[in-house]
Amino acid sequence: MRYLKLIVAYDGADFFGWQWQPKQRTVQGEFEAAIRAVTGEETRVSASGRTDTGVHAIGQVVGWATESDLATDVLLRALNANTPRDLAVKEVVEVREGFNPILDSTSKRYRYLLYDNSVRDVFSRNSVWQVWHRLNDNAMREAAPALLGEHDFKGYETAGSPRVTTVREVYDLQVERRQFENGERIVIEVEASGFLYNMVRNIVGTLVQIGRGKEPITFAADVLAAKDRAIAGPTAPPQGLYLLKVNYADDAS
Repeated sequence: MRYLKLIVAYDGADFFGWQWQPKQRTVQGEFEAAIRAVTGEETRVSASGRTDTGVHAIGQVVGWATESDLATDVLLRALNANTPRDLAVKEVVEVREGFNPILDSTSKRYRYLLYDNSVRDVFSRNSVWQVWHRLNDNAMREAAPALLGEHDFKGYETAGSPRVTTVREVYDLQVERRQFENGERIVIEVEASGFLYNMVRNIVGTLVQIGRGKEPITFAADVLAAKDRAIAGPTAPPQGLYLLKVNYADDAS
């Protein structure tokens, strides 16, 4: 048995999330179909996280235990020849026995894209959250440091998704306005030891309320202290969210 680590990218617009579901098009389903076509194996692969419907990935990590003796470069080409155009395998590497993309990760980094303009960008409708008035990104940036460090993020977790603990450590939270070929975007990047369900989207929704001027700069800290999801900002829509990178202590090799 060989253990492989794969870096996978996908446009989540036309997927019902990562996890396999009967009669639904999912990333896992398409990926496992490609494996079946290349190796003949009926297998279940695991990923570093189960992204929701509409959420994208630039650096999703997939673990695959296989009996195939095909070289990694051959597998890379063959898998990409059998995946749809909105899914790509970027890298295939040999890793140690028992590699687990969830349990072995040390941190994850997500990116969220906001487009704050009154003119609709028809070409970006599946890749950004369009907010129809210009946001105060300076206020959002000033509010962000309150969420750095180890805290109980219960106020940023969507209800109905119980965890053993809601304590997480946020290592980095950046808010930056950048110029892209198709216009300005506010880019929010969050890196943490782990994330609660919808935690990134709820952080973004809270920062947007500050950017709109509807809440003070202290609002992000107030939500954290209250531990009450009901007072936080709205959950940002999925199409602006990207799983950017998953980190491992030993690069999992």
